[in-house]
This record gives sequence, C-alpha cells and structure tokens, in this order.
Amino acid sequence: MSTATLTVPGVYRQEQPERSRPVLPTGVAAFVGLVQTHAPVPAGAPLTANGYGPVALRRKADFPGGAAAYLEHAVSGLFDNGADYCYVVGVRADAAQAGAAAAELIDGLRLLKSLSDVDLIAIPDAMALGRSTSAGSITVDETAVRSVQLAMIQHCTEQATRLALLDAVPGKDALALIETQLKQLGVLRATPVNAALYHPWVRTVSTNGEFVPPSGHVAGVIARTDALVGVFKAPANAEIQGAIDLQADLDVDALGLLNQAGVNCLRAFAARGIRIWGARTLSAAPEWRYLNVRRLVLTIVRWIDLNMAWAAFEPNVPALWARIQRELNSYLSGLWRAGALQGEAVNQAFYVRCDAELNAAATREAGQVITEIGLAPTLPAEFIVVSVQHRAGTTELI
Repeated sequence: MSTATLTVPGVYRQEQPERSRPVLPTGVAAFVGLVQTHAPVPAGAPLTANGYGPVALRRKADFPGGAAAYLEHAVSGLFDNGADYCYVVGVRADAAQAGAAAAELIDGLRLLKSLSDVDLIAIPDAMALGRSTSAGSITVDETAVRSVQLAMIQHCTEQATRLALLDAVPGKDALALIETQLKQLGVLRATPVNAALYHPWVRTVSTNGEFVPPSGHVAGVIARTDALVGVFKAPANAEIQGAIDLQADLDVDALGLLNQAGVNCLRAFAARGIRIWGARTLSAAPEWRYLNVRRLVLTIVRWIDLNMAWAAFEPNVPALWARIQRELNSYLSGLWRAGALQGEAVNQAFYVRCDAELNAAATREAGQVITEIGLAPTLPAEFIVVSVQHRAGTTELI
C-alpha cells in the first residue's frame, strides 16, 4: 500500500527490503607502467601530460598495447591467475633515462589515489629502469628502482588501505638481496609496512622465453585466493598458472635467509608446478609479520570507512555507541565464522568497545566518538613439524 493513498488514521504495516551494504572488493590491483611514445590510448581513458589513466581492464585482451617493458606481461599474468579486473596507468617515458622515467612512474601513483576499490599496487616496470643485458644477465639502475619502490611504500602508508607488491632486483644472491635492496629500502623495522617483496623472476608460456618480474602474477594469485577463501588466507602454497621456469633455483640456505628477512620466494615443485612459498610483509614487528594478517586489518579499516560513515553527526549518546558496537560485532562475527579469527567462541576472537569510559565528557565535547577493537587473527602454518618416535617393535607418530 502506498502512503499516498492513506486516508483513515491508524497503524499500517509495510514490508521493506533489507538495506544492502556496499560490496567491498579485495585483491584489486592497480599498475603503473611504461608505454611507448605513440602507444594507443584506451577509448575514454583520462589523458595526462605524459600518458593516460587510470583505465579499468576486465580481461587481458582489453590491454591497449604499446607496452614498453613489463606492463603487458604483468597484466596478462594477473588475469591468467584469476583476477576479475585491474587498473592501469600508462606513462610515456624512456626507461634508458632511468632517473626521469622513475619520476614519471612515481607521479603516476598520484592518479590512483581516487580509486576506492584498489588494495594492491604494482610497478613491474621499475625493473626496466636503466636495464641492460650482458651474457644473459640483467642489470638495472638500482638507485632509480629504490626511489620508485620507496614511493610505492609511502603511497600505501598514506592511503592506509593498500599493499605494495615489490619485485626483487635481478641477478642477486640471497645475501646481496638483503644487504642491498632490503636494507637500502629501510623497511626492516618494527612498524607496520604495507609491502611485500617477491623473488625470483618468472618465465611463463606467454612471455616468449623472457623472465619477467613476478608482481603481476602474484597479484593474480592474491585475487584468486581472496575469491576462493578470503582475504584472511595467506596467498602462499598457491600455483602460478602458466609458469614454466624461475630465474634462480634457491637452495635451502638461501630460502632460510630470505624467509627470515621477509622475502617471499617462488619455488618449483615436482608435479606441483611453480608456487609462491612465502607470505610475509617487510615489517620486522611480529604482529605484522604475516601478509594475510596485515591485509585482514587493512580490509577491516576499508570496511569501516565504507560502512560506518552514517555515524558522522549523529547525537553522541549511549544509543550511538551501542549501534556502533552492534554493527562492528556483526561484521567481525562474520569474519570469525569464515575462519579469519581465532577462538572457539566469539569472545575469544575479538572485542569491540565503545562506552562511557572511552568517550568521557572531554572526548564528546571535542566531537569525537572513540571505538576500540581487539582482534586475534588466524596465523598461517608456516612450519609443519611432524615428530616421529621410534620404539622397539613399532613406529609411532606423536
């Protein structure tokens, strides 16, 4: 019954559909890459002084062409590994002029700030800056690479909801990679670092025999893992689709050094393909060590930004605090049921506080509502330890 036809005073019942919540996509990557001077521009793409973008791509066939280095390989690897869509910013710059090209790539990050659904950032073409090949060995301008990767980390820190996927400099052994790239990035510190580093480069069926940076393929694996399980699942022990070879064959000692330093390695397994064999961030803080834990927290922050804006300008009274707690409890309970949080009961998995103690008179007079959330995320089983005890006449697994 329409309210416009009501004529007799009384109580009338109307059924309303449940208010839908905004959908929160995860595993959405944005690339900044080099394109040729006369590269085609996607129809309707925003133009910049030295390129275009961001433009949304929903399949690898949508890539407009004109890639100058690794950009098209990264986009292809992303879709081959299960992503639904991505964004691309194309930059017209000469990779041989490493410093100038690095500045253009960094400026391209600025164009991604307005995208609300992006939570992964990759610039594989940082590895094309000053690139040269001699006797099959690739070298790059490490100073230019470092400036781009530092800008990516800074971008993700400022945006506060994104993760930078970094590629390892080619041609480095484990110690050299740690001593040069990692330490010079200055990220081995006990603070949250929204970045993960992957090593070594990969060759796939679509790269024409060329080894390419793995960040685009890794972004696709992350998107696939998010879709199949959730953002709380570590994107590791997952096969890189189409991968046929790795640029370096890492031994046990190298794997141990790199894992402890927070480098996520790619490994080849007989009959199991090439897989991501690590899920760590570049933070030295134990609570932010694991990639899935950091991404879970960043995703919760995104959910709050998207779904709690209604609370602005509401009367700052206990009824508001109760509603904030109710909505957050509902969302976090769903994460717990999905397996994102530890505990046999909800009260072991998380807590939400928004009460008079947190919101004293001075806080309310400042126009603030303070809410405290505590989480117990599930951690990945990195080390599977099986103890075999041999006794006389029997072998028993403990």
